[in-house]
Amino acid sequence: MNQTKQAFHQNDRNRIEVFDFSSDVVVYDLERDAVLTDSLLMKQTAFETFPAFSPDGKKLYFCSAEAKTLPYEFDQVKYSLCSIDFDAESRSFGTQVDTLYNGRLKNKSVSFPRVSPDGRFLVFTLSSYGNFSIWHKDADLMMVDLKTGQVSELEGVNSNDVESYHSWSSNGHWLVFSSRRVDGLYTHPYLVHVDGEGHRSKPFAVPQSDPQFYRNFMYSFNIPELVKGEVKLDKRALIRKASEKKSE
Repeated sequence: MNQTKQAFHQNDRNRIEVFDFSSDVVVYDLERDAVLTDSLLMKQTAFETFPAFSPDGKKLYFCSAEAKTLPYEFDQVKYSLCSIDFDAESRSFGTQVDTLYNGRLKNKSVSFPRVSPDGRFLVFTLSSYGNFSIWHKDADLMMVDLKTGQVSELEGVNSNDVESYHSWSSNGHWLVFSSRRVDGLYTHPYLVHVDGEGHRSKPFAVPQSDPQFYRNFMYSFNIPELVKGEVKLDKRALIRKASEKKSE
């Protein structure tokens, strides 16, 4: 849960900024129609965001930063990568929060933690500050070996522009992510192969039938997901549904 506002820079290589004035992490129980909360995930002195469960559901990863006065201290917000245990049967959280990557000490900021299906690796985005890394030129992808705790940069995968918004395939051997490496303006989807030990291949753009597709397509691929099977969508039904006014 968060409260966000957007601003535009006049003289900054990062064009857009999104401020998260207040954020907490909660879990929604679909079977019981109930919200599960814990004081460790709802501190008034901290911003908590971007939750992601481990594949077995026994650990919740999230990002946490010391609360700052916004928007004045927007570049002082440094998110760390954290985790807390979770017991689905008792619907309760652990008693302590573990920090896997301390953003404040590293003078960096973490966003978008995503765990591989086998629970071995976690990939996140790292930038200088804040959590809207899709417009941060220095944003790169990082990987945590959850078995050893080692954090490493995805060398050979990152570029000189934005890398962000990533997702694993169901077998854990492919990673799709968004990058602005072509022109610095539009994000395009890239694929990279990851083996069982975390070694990566050279990334390549998702193939299209038209070689000039990405040069002519004036839209950004912001949150790519890898799914099985054909996605069937009635565009007219989607437009009608999006146009419906919400009931009072």
